[in-house]
Amino acid sequence: MNKPDPKFGSVKIVSIENNGYFCGLNEPNKKKYFYMLIVKVSDGEKIERALKRFKRKTKNTKLLQEIRDRKQYTKKSAERREMVEKAVFKEKYLREQEKL
Repeated sequence: MNKPDPKFGSVKIVSIENNGYFCGLNEPNKKKYFYMLIVKVSDGEKIERALKRFKRKTKNTKLLQEIRDRKQYTKKSAERREMVEKAVFKEKYLREQEKL
């Protein structure tokens, strides 16, 4: 299954979701893999519905977010600080929701 391709390097199937293959980036320091999303359109299904599924799958891969993050270098300490801020915000939000 992992055949080298001169354009993309080796391909690795990471997981299978909804009868489509999802190939993704493992970790930033490891080899890069490309994404392949398959959306099967059944008979009688509207193209808008299939397009919506495709957009949702694309968003779930977080590829665009990773591309935006890699546009400029972010120090490890800044990444950690941002993660802590998000965790504090999330915890505060969940506690407020419990009170309601």
